[in-house]
Order: sequence, then C-alpha cells, then structure tokens
Amino acid sequence: MGSLDSPKIRYSLVLIHCLGGRVLKPEILDTLPPEARASLADLVRLNRRWGGHSTLRHLLATVADANKSFSLLDVGAASGDMGRCVRHWYPRAEVTSLDASASHLADSDPPRVAADAFKLPFRPKSFDLVFCSLFLHHFADQEVVRLLAGFGQVARRQVLVIDLERNPIPYYFVPWTRWIFGWDPVTVNDAQISVEAAFQARELEALAQSAGLLNPQSRTYRPAFRIAMSAGAPP
Repeated sequence: MGSLDSPKIRYSLVLIHCLGGRVLKPEILDTLPPEARASLADLVRLNRRWGGHSTLRHLLATVADANKSFSLLDVGAASGDMGRCVRHWYPRAEVTSLDASASHLADSDPPRVAADAFKLPFRPKSFDLVFCSLFLHHFADQEVVRLLAGFGQVARRQVLVIDLERNPIPYYFVPWTRWIFGWDPVTVNDAQISVEAAFQARELEALAQSAGLLNPQSRTYRPAFRIAMSAGAPP
C-alpha cells in the first residue's frame, strides 16, 4: 500500500471529498484587511481568464435585456469586478456593491455599502436582481439557506448565484500553476479550501428551494468549473 503522502492516495482522498459532501474550513482572505489586495487581484484574474466573467455573461443573458434598465445588488462584491462587467455589458444597469469589509470595497465602483449579508440594510423588493459570486461556499448549508432567503426578500425578480463546482480539477489548478502565474500565497492556501466547500448543481438548487425561492435552475460551466443558478423571488 502507498503512503498517505503519495500522489495517487492524495488524489483519491480529494476525489472522495469532491464526490462526497461539502467540507468547510476557515479561509485566510476572510480575515485579512488591506493586505488582501494581492489575493483579491488574483480573484479578478481567475474571473477574467478562467470563466467567472463568461459564466456571468451567460447567466445575465437569461434574465436581463441590454436595452432595458434594471437594478442589481452584488453581495460579497469585494473589488467589484463582476459589477463592472454588468455595467459594461448593460449600460442602463444600476449596480450596488455590498461587502462586509469596507477595505475590500476600496476598488469597487460606487454606490457601495459595507454591511452584513445576513442583515441586508434594504427594504423588501429594493432591487430587480440580487446576485452573489464565489460567496456562498464560505457558509454552512443552514447559513446558505438564510442568505438566499434574505436575498429573496430584497429581490423583486430573481436571485442569481455563481459559485464553484466541487471537482478535483479546480482543486489542483491554483497550487499546480502557482509558479507559472505567480499566485499570491493567500490565494494558494484558500483555493483548495474553497473547492472543498463548493457545491454540486443539485445541492445549490435544493438549498434555494429550502430558502423559499421559486423554480431554481442551475447549469454547470466547464472548463470554468462554475455553477450558475437563477431562482425567482417569492411574491
């Protein structure tokens, strides 16, 4: 038998994680203040070059019209790169960025709000769309249900989610390419933790249903290894 440190055994253990349930561990970026800028920049690179932005474009095409105005709340917006994409593709869109950390929002475009996603400081039905990207995997299932229910209260039309697919390929991608792309050490540490905590499409749909959202529909995009989900806001 091989040792637990052998590549074959390590891959098998990761495969079990990815095919089994979610595994949550603390991520460094969740507790970093301004020093996190390098890792936030890495997240923008990953979104731009490895499928985050393209997944967003596909998702928005199912619910938005470039010739019509709409409002969107971006929860967990961080540096705001996804919101900038929305503004670029939909010039009539009104995008508000929200994050728990004011320092993370420093590079995002206004309007921006530093607030707790569990206690959104908005009246019911304040936005046409409530959106989050690479955000929900930070939370346990019960917390995800609470978050989605809150998003549904604030949304008039749809709740939109993009998150990671739990899969061995993205689990290894950042550590194995760190010397090629120069990923920040925080990114390298958090990337595998994020994948272990990520979802399968059916899991996200089930959580949305538990939150009272209507007709959740998801699609998995590869090689981006992103799941995009849209669900109707309750009346």
